[in-house]
Parts: sequence; C-alpha cells; structure tokens
Amino acid sequence: MTQSGKLREGYTTGSCAAAGAKAAAMALCGSAIPTMVDIPLRNGARARLPVTEIKLNGNCATALVVKDSGDDPDITNGVTIMTTVAWMAEGDIVFSAGDGVGAVTKKGLSIPPGEPAINPGPREMIRAAVREVTDRPALVTVSIPGGVELAQRTFNPRLGIVGGLSVLGTTGVVRPYSHPALRESLKCSLNVAIAGGVKRLVFTAGNIGTNAAVKKLCLPPERIVEVSNEWGYMLDLLANHDIEGLLVVGHSGKLAKLPGGEWDTHSSRSGSAMPYVMNTAQNTLGATQPLSNTVEEIIESLDAPQRLALGNALAQEVATAISERTKSRFKVCVALVNMKGEVTGTSGDIVEWL
Repeated sequence: MTQSGKLREGYTTGSCAAAGAKAAAMALCGSAIPTMVDIPLRNGARARLPVTEIKLNGNCATALVVKDSGDDPDITNGVTIMTTVAWMAEGDIVFSAGDGVGAVTKKGLSIPPGEPAINPGPREMIRAAVREVTDRPALVTVSIPGGVELAQRTFNPRLGIVGGLSVLGTTGVVRPYSHPALRESLKCSLNVAIAGGVKRLVFTAGNIGTNAAVKKLCLPPERIVEVSNEWGYMLDLLANHDIEGLLVVGHSGKLAKLPGGEWDTHSSRSGSAMPYVMNTAQNTLGATQPLSNTVEEIIESLDAPQRLALGNALAQEVATAISERTKSRFKVCVALVNMKGEVTGTSGDIVEWL
C-alpha cells in the first residue's frame, strides 16, 4: 500500500513473460544484459520490470522475472516466471508451455485445445516485446516453477487446463481485488461447460455446494459451475446461451439473500440472510423462532418436519427469484444444503440433472 493509502498495482503473469521474452531476445542479439526491461502494454502504456537473471546457452536464452502483484492477493505473487527464447529457422513466434504452465484440453476457452495455456493478451504482449528487439522467428517457452501445485488452488482443473497455471493478463496490470479478473474466470468456467454440450447446468457458490452436488447428489462434475458471490452477473450471462435448465445448490445462508434482491452475496457487499430466513420461518411454521446467531443455527434448531418445511419454502423462494431474474427462459430447480452438505430443502425435480 502506498503512503496515500491507495492499494498498489502490480503486473500480470503475461507482463512478466513479455519482459522475460524481451530480455532473452536482447541477450541472444548480443545486447548488454539488462537488469530492467521496458515493455509495451496493451493499452498503449509502457512498463519497466526488473529481470532477476538471464542465462545464455547457444541459440537460446532464458530470463527470470519475479512476479509482483502489488497489493492484490494473487497466489502467483512472488513466483518466478521463466521465459526462454530460441531461434527457429522459419515462421513467426511460436509459443510453448514449459514446466508449471498448463495445456488447454477443453473447448470454450480463448485458446483451443492442445495449445499451451497462454492467453491471447499475453501472447500479443510477448510478441510485441520480442518484435521490439528482432524480426527473427522464435520459439517462446514460458515456465513457472511450482505451477503444478499452485494450479490446484485455481479454476484451472475445472476449466480443463492440465499440467500447471495459465499465463493471464488482459491489460498487463494487476489491479488489487479485481472484480473483472474474477468475473472473467467465472465466465470461462461457464463457457467450458456450455462448449462441452451441457444443457442442464448446476450453479454452486463454492466448496459447500460443489461437494454436496458431487458427493451427496451424485451430479456429474462437468455440469457444475461455481459462481462465487457473482449470482447476478452469472445468471445474466445465461441470456447468451441456449440451456434447458439450471439447478442451484448451496447453503441457505447464502442463497436466501437472492429473494431479498441481494445478487452479489459477498458479506461485505450484502446484508445478512437472517431477517429473510426468520420471516420465512414465521410465515411457514406459524411461530416466531428463537433468536439465533446464524442461519445454520435456525435450521438445526428445528425438528425434521419443520426443517424440511422451511427448507422447501426457502428453496421455492430462491427458485422464483432466479426465474424472475432470468425471465423464465429455462427451468430452475434449487437444492439447499447445510454445512455438512446434507439436503435441507428442494424446489423442483433434481432427478433430471442426474
């Protein structure tokens, strides 16, 4: 954070790879070994990034750039991006995935299956950076030590990116706590599912809903798209796709915010679901419920018939809210679960998703 209190911006993996590619190309062309590299960004601006090390070996060179994500909680902050440039006899610039960089295996992403997971934005930046040095044909290989392990904490496995991380970056600059970056990842997950032929989607908010969908409801994982807290955004995206139905699986404490008009359910940007759940409980069960600290506590305090009645009522209200948001373009079903992943209420026939 800067002295003014403003969050500090950083640079994307794509920017680091572009800086490394330019530094390696400079070394191959006999230029002085740089410690700082100036690269073009996609918005027309330029950036200077430090180069940690350059290794020259015959007709190829490898440059190391340590990623600085600024004040963004990026899991790749501080990792080393290794970019190798090797001359080729003919062609233009060809990209290759080194150790820790994944390969695309599913349709629906901006890169076709079989290609290294280096997105179009970074490819454009790398190409532009290298072309500031030379017009020679070159093979550019990007590696990220430790990328295989880090990738397990990202959306990549669900997106069908195997073997490591993606090289990302739309503008080249990381803006702290970027909603656009999160939304782009969620959109990619949806596109992959649609491209895989899924007509009956499953939306979950995260681990609780996903685990329940897979382990308790035995739903096919390829149908599941995690939407985080971006319910309004993701539901609105469905207007661009021809689907037959949507099953929403999640905890009442999260999903009960939707009928109340809270379509971004992050705790810092939405209110508590408690008042809505308490009101529904009173209307459904005919009695005021004791004060509780959490929605989970309300539900667990009920006997089995009451729990099911409240769960079904909440599920129906969630389904109605989603249907209204999506203008009833497709069938909507809802399965509410508790913290253990046990189903506490449903709306619609979820058998159609099995």
